[in-house]
Amino acid sequence: MQDRPEDFDEGLLRPALRAWGVQAATLDYAPVGFGDYHWVAGAGSGRRWFVTVADVRRRTFDGLGLAMDTAAALREEAGLGFVVAPLRGSDGTTLRRLDRHRYAMSVFPYADGTAGEFGDELAASDRGAVIELLAELHATPPPLPTPPRPPEPAGRAVLELCLSEPDRPWLGGPFSEPARELIAEHTGTLRRKLAEFDQLAGTLGEPVVTHGEPHPGNLLRADGQWSLVDWDTVGLAPPERDLWLVAKEPGDLARYAEATGRTPDPRALAFYRLRWALDDVAEFVEWLRSPHGRTPDAEQAWESLAGTLAELRATS
Repeated sequence: MQDRPEDFDEGLLRPALRAWGVQAATLDYAPVGFGDYHWVAGAGSGRRWFVTVADVRRRTFDGLGLAMDTAAALREEAGLGFVVAPLRGSDGTTLRRLDRHRYAMSVFPYADGTAGEFGDELAASDRGAVIELLAELHATPPPLPTPPRPPEPAGRAVLELCLSEPDRPWLGGPFSEPARELIAEHTGTLRRKLAEFDQLAGTLGEPVVTHGEPHPGNLLRADGQWSLVDWDTVGLAPPERDLWLVAKEPGDLARYAEATGRTPDPRALAFYRLRWALDDVAEFVEWLRSPHGRTPDAEQAWESLAGTLAELRATS
């Protein structure tokens, strides 16, 4: 996130880091990503760690813990070197509460490399390399903690509620009413897309271990090697959950089929493309209905909501 969490006591971080054996000489906020909060901790020796703080009101503590444990198992037990996994604390856990109800923390090794941005276009050779990583991931037996990832969008109930009450005011902040009006304007599009989503849901095949968000913003490249970060969405789902974000040409899908013996289903690819857009709309709506100010993160949520709705209308 660009904005620091206003109600979070950063003084909690240094004592919590001791559970990982980290005596932080420096602790610098890293304004990256959207959803979680990040710091870079440094020791006097020059060693660094990447610290992630999640608001577990948005997702359950237990669910996030399963995702972190899965990533750790993929690295430690399955030997997948491209997995940038959380470190285990002195008690063996990968996620620790920082307070009773809201914030939890994971610690990662600081990974050097060049990261992209969501929406960046990868060259064909780079897409091929990432597809090879995904093929290896999808062929890996699921670790015991691997959570299922149901096809239903997590925010569908919120979306349905907003569509059923188009005139009810949203009072969270400066973008609330403009967002409500925008949703009301796109009611027909959203209802058509939800119906299309339900039709495509019957096309899904057998689940594998998926990352969930293998876009360029979650890829690191160092010394010609690719790594995948941000494993909080890892889980059991059909492989198309990952592939739609990477494969741009028929040759990409052919490469995956050759590596795995499994031919991706175009209908399942369309399903997950649509699911991503509906999830985005629901997440931005929830954000903009809630208390917020005119901050960079709120601006991004507003612009992303408008852009996603425009794309959905163009394809309906």
